[in-house]
Amino acid sequence: MSIVVGEVIAVSGIRISLRIFDDSSQETIFYDGVKYRGVSLREHVSIQRGFIDIVCLVEGEYLDERKVNDDDEKSSYVRKVDVRPIGYIVDDVFFEGVKFMPMIRDKASLLSEPMVGKIYGTEGKTKFSIGTMLKENVIINLPWTRIFNSHLGIFGNTGSGKSNTLAKLYTALFNEKISGLKNKSQFVIIDFNGEYTEGQILPAKDKQITALDSKKGGHKFKIEASHFWDAETLSLLFQATTNTQQPFLRRVLSGKERFKDVPLERYIEKTFEKAFSASEPKPDALELSREIARLLNCEPLQDHLKGIVYNSQKKYFRDSDGNYYNSDSDGFEAHLKPLLNEHVDIAGMDQFTELILRCYLQLCSDVVLGYAQYEHIQPVLSRAKSSITALRNVLEIVDVPPPPHLLHVISLKKCKNEIKKILPLLIAKNFYINHKESENLGSPPTRTLHLIIDEAHNILSEQSTREHEIWKDYRLELFEEIIKEGRKYGVYLTLSSQRPADISPTIVSQIHNFFIHRLVNERDLMLLDNTISTLDSSSKALIPTLAKGCCVVTGTAFDLPMILKVDPLLKEHRPSSDDVDLEDLWKT
Repeated sequence: MSIVVGEVIAVSGIRISLRIFDDSSQETIFYDGVKYRGVSLREHVSIQRGFIDIVCLVEGEYLDERKVNDDDEKSSYVRKVDVRPIGYIVDDVFFEGVKFMPMIRDKASLLSEPMVGKIYGTEGKTKFSIGTMLKENVIINLPWTRIFNSHLGIFGNTGSGKSNTLAKLYTALFNEKISGLKNKSQFVIIDFNGEYTEGQILPAKDKQITALDSKKGGHKFKIEASHFWDAETLSLLFQATTNTQQPFLRRVLSGKERFKDVPLERYIEKTFEKAFSASEPKPDALELSREIARLLNCEPLQDHLKGIVYNSQKKYFRDSDGNYYNSDSDGFEAHLKPLLNEHVDIAGMDQFTELILRCYLQLCSDVVLGYAQYEHIQPVLSRAKSSITALRNVLEIVDVPPPPHLLHVISLKKCKNEIKKILPLLIAKNFYINHKESENLGSPPTRTLHLIIDEAHNILSEQSTREHEIWKDYRLELFEEIIKEGRKYGVYLTLSSQRPADISPTIVSQIHNFFIHRLVNERDLMLLDNTISTLDSSSKALIPTLAKGCCVVTGTAFDLPMILKVDPLLKEHRPSSDDVDLEDLWKT
C-alpha cells in the first residue's frame, strides 16, 4: 500500500513540480505498522507511471497563491515542491538513473523507510553498517566489497568527525570479517599524531604498534638491506639532485655491489693509496681522508693526517717529519699503510655509518680521478650526516623482511618534522615494493595491502615550498604510481585529510569513494566539484553546514550520494583526537 500525497503539475526537463494535498503535510506518518516520512527537503517520494514507480528527491518547496472567490477576494495557498528523479522501482527492485519520466496528473506517494533503506543500502546481501541516514534514521548496510577494493578519501575540517569515521569503517570491517582477513590482507596505518596506538580498531595486543621516536629511539621500523641500499631510497632520504648527486650515489652502490667480496678494509686502503700516491695530489682528497679517519674513529690515523699539509705551488703532500706523499715517493707504503693495517677496525660498524663511509671513500676516489667536484657532492653528504642520527633511531636494517601483521600501526608522533616528511614515503615504498614483488601481474592478486594515511596532506601536498622541487616531484610520483598502478596488484590507499585542496589533484582524481565531512574552504569545495563526478549539487550544497559526525557518502560503490550520520565509537575505541573539555580542565 502507498500513501498518495500529491500529483504532478509540471515537467520541465528533469525538473518535476508537484502539488501537495492539503492534508499531507505531517512530518511522520505510521500506516499499517510501517513508518513514512512526510514531504520535506531531501525526502523521497515515488510517482506512479503505469507499473513503474519513479523515485524522486525533494529539492525545494514553495507556496503558490490561489484565489478562492473573485467577489470576496479571499485567497488560499497551494503547497508545491520541486523534485528530481534519481531512479525507478520495478518489482520491488530499485534501479539508479533517469529512464522514465512522469506525466501531468500522475500521483505522488510517500516512500516507506524500509524502501529508502533498500534504495541506499544492500539489504539482504550483507551486514556492514557504520551509521544511519541523517533524515530517515534508517540503518544503511554499505557494500563493503566495493568499498575496500577501491581507494578511499575521508575529508573534513578539524573537529568534523573524520577520524571517527575512519576508525569506525575499519573497526566494523575487523569486527565482521576478521577471520577471513588473516593471512590474506595487510593493513598499515601511517599515524602522524599517535591516535591509533591504543585500543582503536583492534585491541593493542592484536596489532603491531611501532611508535617511532627520532630523538630518544625505541621502536624501529624494519627495512630490508636490499631496499635501503637502493639509489631511489638514498636519493629520497638525502634529497639528492638529479644531475650530479644521484649519479654519485649510484656509483657508491654499484661499487659496493661490484666489489661485494672485497673486504671494506681493503677498499679503505686502496682509496688512501689512490689519494696519497697520485702524480698530482688533490687538496680536497686530504680533507676527505681526514673525514674518513674521523668516521673510522681511528685516533692514530687522525693524528698522522693532521700533520700532513699540501704544497699548492709544487703540488705534493708532506707530513711534519718531512716525508712526501706522491707517485714519486714511498710515503704511503712507509707511513700510512702500516697505520691502516694496524689500527683500522670496522667490527661493529652499523650500516648507516658504512653508508656514509662508502660515500666519502667514493668521493675521495672521484676527486682524485677528476670524476666529480667536491663542492657539488658535499651538500648531499652534509645532509646525510645530519640525518643519520635520527634515521638510526627510527630505522633498523634487516636481511629478511619481518612477517606481516594483519594491522600494523606506525606512529610518527615523536618524530621531528624532517623525519615526518621523509619516513612515510620510505614506509609506503617498502610495503608497496614487497607486495608488488610477491604478486604476479596478469592473474588476480592473492593478497591485498591497504595503506591508511591519516593527515595525508602532510606528505601529499603539492603546495609545499620548503623542499627542493625535484624531491617534491619524486614524493608525489611515488604515491601517484601507487594510486594509479597499485589496484592491479591489490594495493589500496585510504587518505584522510582536513585540507583536500592541498593534496595533488592527480591523486584525488584517482580516489573511487569519498566520505566528506564539513568543509568550508572554497578551494576544498572547488576541488570536490571538479574531481567527483558522482556528487550532485544538492549534496554539495550541504557540505559546509554538516553537523559533527555527518558526512556525504558518494563514489563508484554507491548508486546515489547519501547523507550518513556515523555512529560514534566508545571513548576507549575512538582515535585520540577528542576536543579538550575546558570546563573540566579549568574547574576549581
